[in-house]
Amino acid sequence: MSAQKVALITGASRGIGAETAMLFAQHGYAVCINYLSNAEAAYAIKHHIEQAGGRCITVQADVSLADDVDRLFATVDSELGSISALVNNAAILAAQCRLEDISEQRFMNILRTNVLSCFLCCKAAVQRMSTRQGGTGGAIVNLSSAASKSGSPNEYIDYAASKGAIDTLTRGLALEVAAEGIRVNAVRPGLIYTEMHASGGEALRVDRLKSKIPMLRGGRPKEVAQAILWLASEHASFVTGSFIDPTGGL
Repeated sequence: MSAQKVALITGASRGIGAETAMLFAQHGYAVCINYLSNAEAAYAIKHHIEQAGGRCITVQADVSLADDVDRLFATVDSELGSISALVNNAAILAAQCRLEDISEQRFMNILRTNVLSCFLCCKAAVQRMSTRQGGTGGAIVNLSSAASKSGSPNEYIDYAASKGAIDTLTRGLALEVAAEGIRVNAVRPGLIYTEMHASGGEALRVDRLKSKIPMLRGGRPKEVAQAILWLASEHASFVTGSFIDPTGGL
């Protein structure tokens, strides 16, 4: 269809995802904003992009469900064209607690939302991007977390475990499709000012912990988005299976 590059960002109605969508649009990408339930927030980001002259669609989909992922990618195919970049950003965390207080249901919900969604979207993207399957290549950037290395003891070991799985998926898939025109990398943010901390029960968590950061401040969503954009761009054309850690030195 169009020669314009196309980016799909999951969980893009807020925080890092929203900043990433706006940044990609500023750099000439047609953007699909995926969201789960907050249509108003998604439409606000879409309006912002279109007011600046960008091309954007919003698609509601639960990316942990295969049928929803199929519908999401089919919509991108028909309305924007061939996908150039996938950013797997959708994720959740639950209230801070020790492992012994995490229920099986909570643990499985975290894995389904954070890991299965990434797997399903990567699969759909590879089927479209791979030169082995007639595609022209592309870039996948997964959102991991510094928690994959720290383990998040006494807070959310389940979330940390899900991000550890993202690290492994990223590395394995990168090697699997490296010769097929697809680069796969991940960004592992540290303490960033986003709404997600409120989901863990401590909206001001970054302020409490920022004194432990060598740079003595929390990060901004746009600083993470810049790393995502670089990994997806031709500036990172020889980078795959790698990780950028925007953590302020932690």
